[in-house]
Amino acid sequence: MSKDISHILVDWQYDPSRATVRIVSGDDGRDKVQLRVDLGVLQMEIDGRPDGQQPKGFTSWLEYYEAQQEEFDSAHPDSASYELGGEDCERLWQESVQYYHRYLSFWHLKLFDLCARDTSRNLRLFAFIREHVEDRQSVLQFDQWRPYVILMNTRARAVPLLEKADPEGKRYAEALSIIDASIEGIEEFLEEYEQSHRADQCVELTELRRWRDQVVTAMEEETGQGEESLPTESQAQNGQGQAAPSSKEELRRKMEKAVAAEEFEEAARLRDEIRRLSQRSEKG
Repeated sequence: MSKDISHILVDWQYDPSRATVRIVSGDDGRDKVQLRVDLGVLQMEIDGRPDGQQPKGFTSWLEYYEAQQEEFDSAHPDSASYELGGEDCERLWQESVQYYHRYLSFWHLKLFDLCARDTSRNLRLFAFIREHVEDRQSVLQFDQWRPYVILMNTRARAVPLLEKADPEGKRYAEALSIIDASIEGIEEFLEEYEQSHRADQCVELTELRRWRDQVVTAMEEETGQGEESLPTESQAQNGQGQAAPSSKEELRRKMEKAVAAEEFEEAARLRDEIRRLSQRSEKG
C-alpha cells in the first residue's frame, strides 16, 4: 500500500479562509476528526488524547502528572509541594496543542459539548501549571492563552443555550451567568498579571462584553424583560424551600475559591447571591 497521501489532499482541498474539518470512520471502527492544514491532514481521536496514545498507561500526560502530584503529596505531607520540571512542561505543552486543534475542530463542527470538554481540560492544565511550576516564563507559555480558552469555553457552553426554544427566556439567564463568570475570570487574569489597565485592549474580554450586550438586547426584545427581572439560581432554589443563604463574608470566600479553581459559573452564581443580599440589606 502506498504511503503517499496526495490523493487525499487533491480530493479535499485546503481553504485558508476557513477551518476545513470533517469526521470520518476509522479503520478501527471508531470515528475520527480530520482537520485539513496547508501541508496535509491532522487526524485525531474523538475521546482521550487526540493522538490516541496513553502515556505510562494514563489517558494523557496531564492525568499522569496529576496522579504523581497526589502520590507525592500523600507521601510528603510536610515537604515542599510537587514541582514539574522542564521536560514535564514540554510534554504538557505539546499535548495542550493537540487538544487545541481538536477543540477548534469541534467548534467548527458545532459539537459544542465536546468543545467545552476539551477547553475545560486545557483550563485545568493551566491551573495545574500555575500551581506546580516555579519558572515564570514557563508558566506564561501556557497561561498567556487562558483568556482565549476561557472565551472558547464560554462560547461552547452558552451558544447551545441561546439556540434552544425557551418562551420564558430562562436560557438567557443561564447564558448570561456563564458569560458573566468568564468576564470575571478574564478580569481576574488581568489583575493577577497587573494588566487591569489594559482591559480595553484584551480582545477576549472586549468580545465577551460585546456579546453580553447582544444577549441582553435579544432577551429584552424576545421576552420584554430586562436582566434584572430574571431570578438568579440561588433565588430559584430559595423559592423551592432550600436552606437560607450564607453570610456575605462566607459567600465572598467561596467565590474567591471558585475563581481560583477556574469554576467561573459557580463564581458568578455566588457573586449574584452576594449582590442579592446587599440589595436586601439596603431595602431593610
